[in-house]
Amino acid sequence: MVLLLVVDLDPRLTALRRIGGFFALRTAAPAARHLPTLAQVYASRHPGVHDDLVQGDFLGSRVRTVAAALRTRETRVAASVAQQGLAARLWSVTLGCAALYGSVPDLAAPLLRWDPDGRAPDDLWLTRVRPLPGDAATVAGLVLHGHLEPLAAALRSRHPLAPGLLRGNAASALAGAARELERWGRGHGRTDVGARAAALAAELLAHPLLDGTGTLTGTAFRRRSCCLYYRVPGGGVCGDCCFPRPPRSSPRAPSG
Repeated sequence: MVLLLVVDLDPRLTALRRIGGFFALRTAAPAARHLPTLAQVYASRHPGVHDDLVQGDFLGSRVRTVAAALRTRETRVAASVAQQGLAARLWSVTLGCAALYGSVPDLAAPLLRWDPDGRAPDDLWLTRVRPLPGDAATVAGLVLHGHLEPLAAALRSRHPLAPGLLRGNAASALAGAARELERWGRGHGRTDVGARAAALAAELLAHPLLDGTGTLTGTAFRRRSCCLYYRVPGGGVCGDCCFPRPPRSSPRAPSG
């Protein structure tokens, strides 16, 4: 159990901006009214599928944007990278708020607007800031159940992505957010921030949806699956990859 000192959330979440782009969350929602909410994104359908409640193929647009940026024709690779990028943003915001404030904003999918055509890190706008407890159960409910489960289901409905791969991406993004908070805390005389983030990440990685995805030592993480980035032209293996070097013999990476 992680004990946090609870501080009122800043309505503009300005403390997050000091850490870096992956942690910043925009709260000027009126400027993003033309963008879809993440609830709409997860419910979006392929073009041609009739649904009066859902318009646009937002996930398809995102995967195409990422594929173009990576210069890859493999849509499953772009889909994996896109999923990990959004996971990293969601973990960074929640873990950062929990470590800095002791509470987290309600990041329910209907409250978050997202730009599927934006560059990394993903642009997110929060409609309103409503504080919730910064404990592992609340964060898991917000991120794992509220976002990463429906995101994985939507992506797997259109791309050949194994569940273990996407779970590994989620775990890797979580550990990466904790490492960055620990690094920032050491450099700014806030080791308490890093300690809280590391403890919370460890508790979250024991959640049934993430348990078994890799080995955590401090904030160093070694995953048991591969995100497929090595298949990007000029790409290699990530620092926490299960592979010590890019595979050559097998066309498909292990999915966990």
